[in-house]
Amino acid sequence: MITVKAGGLVAPWIEWEKRCTDGRRLLEAGTYALTEGAIAAGCRVFAGYPITPATDIAEYMSKRLPQVGGYYVQCEDELAGMHACAGASLGGLKAMTATSGPGYTLMHDAYGWSITNEIPLVVVDAMRVGPISGITGAPGQGEFYIARYASHGGNFETIVVSPSSVQEAFWLTIDAFNLSERFRTPVTILTDQVISDMWEDLFIPADYDGLDFVRPRKHNLMMPFYPVGDASIDVPPNVIGHGTGVCVSAYTHTEEGYDIEEMEAQWAQTYRLVNKIRHHKDELARYETFGLDDAEVVAVAYGANARTVKTGVLEARRRGVKAGFVRLVTLWPFLDELFERDCRFVVCELNYDGQLVREVQRAAPHKKDVHFMGKSAELHTVSEVAAGLDGVARSNRLPELPYIWTEVR
Repeated sequence: MITVKAGGLVAPWIEWEKRCTDGRRLLEAGTYALTEGAIAAGCRVFAGYPITPATDIAEYMSKRLPQVGGYYVQCEDELAGMHACAGASLGGLKAMTATSGPGYTLMHDAYGWSITNEIPLVVVDAMRVGPISGITGAPGQGEFYIARYASHGGNFETIVVSPSSVQEAFWLTIDAFNLSERFRTPVTILTDQVISDMWEDLFIPADYDGLDFVRPRKHNLMMPFYPVGDASIDVPPNVIGHGTGVCVSAYTHTEEGYDIEEMEAQWAQTYRLVNKIRHHKDELARYETFGLDDAEVVAVAYGANARTVKTGVLEARRRGVKAGFVRLVTLWPFLDELFERDCRFVVCELNYDGQLVREVQRAAPHKKDVHFMGKSAELHTVSEVAAGLDGVARSNRLPELPYIWTEVR
């Protein structure tokens, strides 16, 4: 996979776009972009249950998959949808499901099965305001930690990415499928109500079959189920009936793929599930930055919220504040190295409990220099961000602003 840097954005699709000279420009929604990205990546199964604001993905998939020889499965609930996708992947097909926060939590038993059995698939979580059903038509960012600890029992790492535009949702979905195949694991796309529902300019390549950056599905045709003591990611996924001994189980696996309750096997399996991601963290880094060379205060955001935050940083610089910007595209594994500089940080996220900010506090040199601008149900405004950056730059304090939460305990 080629990762290049252009205009502050580090992501493989910077290079992909250069290769796609033929295609169509559309005015479409984020849900459409997520669907087409999945089809372009070779997804041929979608199983799930409708929930706002992800329902349109299911509707688009029910139309598109039969057109490309795929299968749409309407399930009785989110858990069944996730399990059905895992089964489809074990049968040799690329699969995806989509949901929102309440449904995402219901999937976590099946998520754990997919992690421990190293089953590649993609999950879209279109976040909305919580707790529970909250406000269905408003954006939230409440599943940051849930996406990391997406199953009981621990002893694993997850891969989680988040787009900030309709166009990026298309490319990032292809990227998510590539990563799921390469790392033999579920990959979550954390989008939100704004990205899912809004309509923007979208470029779609003309010939999906000709996309040489799409990772094809291969089968592991030889033992073992996983290499012992090895964090290798050059092992194709296991497919039932194609050579590997696959006992699909929620229990600890032996290297042959059978369940067992022995410490030696637990050690070997955990080593692989954790380190196949940690040892290849550089390959997973996707982010956008600007203004860091002289920044005294840096705004941090992801998803749709990063759009207004970025403009707020530009406004702050116009006012004379030495402000910088970090947008995380890869949320997990967390990119600690982006926050090791000795400066002040203002973390803008769409929740009041403070989630991303806690990881920035952990990674930054000085916890007291990390500030939280929490908001819920609507994006931060440009003026709010500019005022916050100005206040922190001058006095290391955020000003009081309506509907902004500034304290994390």
